[in-house]
Amino acid sequence: MIEENVILVNQDDEQIGLMPKLEAHEKAVLHRAFSVFILNDKNEIMLQQRAHHKYHSPLLWTNTCCSHQREGETNVEAGSRRLFEEMGFKADLKELFHFIYKAPFDNGLTEHELDHVMIGYYNNDPAINPEEVEDWKWMKIEDVKADIEKNPEIYTVWFKIIFDEFDHYLEDHKL
Repeated sequence: MIEENVILVNQDDEQIGLMPKLEAHEKAVLHRAFSVFILNDKNEIMLQQRAHHKYHSPLLWTNTCCSHQREGETNVEAGSRRLFEEMGFKADLKELFHFIYKAPFDNGLTEHELDHVMIGYYNNDPAINPEEVEDWKWMKIEDVKADIEKNPEIYTVWFKIIFDEFDHYLEDHKL
């Protein structure tokens, strides 16, 4: 399988090039990414546990899905594509905000992403792709916040940043 490229961007989210995903993570180069949050009508977030064989953050809990845009793809198109690939369903997505973060991992790789955060709604069980997702669950926003404080080591870096700085965006978009 050919390794996917990520879109290299500047601080203003303007594309400045392409690079293989692993190389971008080895060199800590700023690139475009997205995080999708799916909520249900009980105001619970669908969390996924990353597959055990992922090359970074395996078995950590995180938002419903996340990945990288492909060249020529809008943020919403990318989020919709990956939501279906990882979780097996479609939902209308809306972009809420974006932020930049940089996080080194124990394996020598570094995430340096301009992350576009999107929200959508769905009330059924997903059909998870075991190549991408180990497990899933619904959790109330306030329970996620409390659990991150109690057990920060079981969550991905970007998920903790979003919850620490931007959880009000999720709470403001209740059904």
